[in-house]
Amino acid sequence: MEGEIQRFIMVWASAMLALCYCHTIGRITKPGKSRFLAFLPVVLLFLYLPLNLHAVFLVGPTSFFLSWLAPFRILLFAAGKGPLSSTSPALSLQQFLLVSCLPIKIRRNKPDPSLKTHKSPLNYSVKSLIFATAVPIFQNKEKINPNLIKLSYCVYLYCALELFLAMIAAMARAWLGVEFEPQFNEPYLATSIQDFWGRRWNLMVTSTLHATVYDPVRKVSTRVFGSKLAPLPAVVATFLVSGLMHELIFFYIGRKPPNWELTCFFVLHGRHRAFRNIRPSSARIEVDFLPKSLDIKVCTSDVLLVAR
Repeated sequence: MEGEIQRFIMVWASAMLALCYCHTIGRITKPGKSRFLAFLPVVLLFLYLPLNLHAVFLVGPTSFFLSWLAPFRILLFAAGKGPLSSTSPALSLQQFLLVSCLPIKIRRNKPDPSLKTHKSPLNYSVKSLIFATAVPIFQNKEKINPNLIKLSYCVYLYCALELFLAMIAAMARAWLGVEFEPQFNEPYLATSIQDFWGRRWNLMVTSTLHATVYDPVRKVSTRVFGSKLAPLPAVVATFLVSGLMHELIFFYIGRKPPNWELTCFFVLHGRHRAFRNIRPSSARIEVDFLPKSLDIKVCTSDVLLVAR
């Protein structure tokens, strides 16, 4: 374990040095091809660094921060976009280092009233208590209905993820003294698959994928298919990339070849999301292609198909 901790320190020290390099390059170059080429070795380095770790509790967060969030945000920075490209005011070195690889985004505009920027201690206390029941539940899982066990996995995953990311954001907020945009928006209150993925679940990843995948693909698709159909390939491409990144994270953790189940899961959800609602760029209303009852059946069948 001592050797693993030393490797963990070396991995993050290397990452911080690489991000300092990106910060410096960003100050002396303009967005475009030259900045992209300068950042490309850093992106490749971040994909390599988690391979030096083996402990799940270290490689899991490290791969998420360094191999998922950081490369996408650095590529956005190369194009002069994203949270690292703020000019009002420009990010300090400390802010740049944290925003590059942590699931945080400094709030610049007036907060959306529909999003809770700060959750009450009671909210986190309840989720902590729910997560604490994981041990007795799984110790006696043979006596519990298998479907309830599967449901409990989802609940515990959500509670653990939100509590962990909230802790990271709280420490970063205390260090930087700034406010961040919310990371989750009570996903258990989602009323549809669009509401869940687009406005409630893991909002930092959602916004990052929207800027790096959805927007470019939609821009190209608009020229090919027109503005009405452009969201179709853009949505599917976004979910495809999300699935591939999930496969990558699980590869880092388990060091086993991917079975592509996660990719299939996200592609199916992307297909469902794309055909469920299309919002033409010139319209303010959503066009429903599927009745509500069929929408629920298709979504459920997608989940069950992949779960099998």
